[in-house]
Amino acid sequence: MTDEERKQKIFEEEPVPEHILVKIEEHRRRGMEVPDEELIKRPSHIEGIRAAGVINTAVLDEVAARIHAGMTTQDIDDIVSEFTRAHGGICAPLGYEGYPKSVCTSINAEVCHGIPSRHRKLREGDIVNVDCTTILNGYYADASRMFCIGEVSPARKKLVDETMKCLEIGLAAAQPWATVGDIGYAIAKYAHSKGYSVVRQLGGHGVGIDFHEDPFVAHIGHKKSGMLLVPGMVLTIEPMINAGKAEVVIDPYNEWTVSTADGKDSAQWEHTILITETGNEILTY
Repeated sequence: MTDEERKQKIFEEEPVPEHILVKIEEHRRRGMEVPDEELIKRPSHIEGIRAAGVINTAVLDEVAARIHAGMTTQDIDDIVSEFTRAHGGICAPLGYEGYPKSVCTSINAEVCHGIPSRHRKLREGDIVNVDCTTILNGYYADASRMFCIGEVSPARKKLVDETMKCLEIGLAAAQPWATVGDIGYAIAKYAHSKGYSVVRQLGGHGVGIDFHEDPFVAHIGHKKSGMLLVPGMVLTIEPMINAGKAEVVIDPYNEWTVSTADGKDSAQWEHTILITETGNEILTY
């Protein structure tokens, strides 16, 4: 039996609890957007995603222990690739829609999808996002961290710290029977209060059985809008916060790297979370 067949079989053997289905139907009748049953992970799925999260977290811990000024972004890719393989995992980005590397490394004004290179060195004062997704036994976990390289400017340090605060605020809003819009509203309200902007074109997403699943998790939105958050859903929250304007551009040469249009700095933190009946659980700690 393949991983895909095994995951599909679990849907049949572990149905959504009846009390959850009843509550979903109540919200549907009120006109709310509710998830399909296949977006609600079953206990065996969650166990697999949680195990992938353990490896994903360990990979980022390894990067944290070794990252330094003077190393190249390809060095980071090598660390991620070697560590993941040694622990039985697969780097999900490698080959995904043609992406050429095992991890994304985005520096300063790069918002996301920076491609590692032997010609790109980390310099004292840089801020860099390392975005890592691990597949283990067919299940996916996705997280990213910001790293300050040596002594960074107060403005960059503040951006990194406030972006982490945006993630924490988004996590607090991701409650059972709230909505995706509640997450975006909370993040954007805080970011704007600090004078920052929020990237709109990119966001979080469902994850676990596939790399990218529904729902799209915008980091700007309205309360009580978007898809209902139901116990068993697994998704990422990954606010991309800009020091300047929200507009972004895609590198026309590699067709992957997203940068701020005005050249000002950007920061991002990300976790994969499980919506539970009492709150949420971070699967990438």
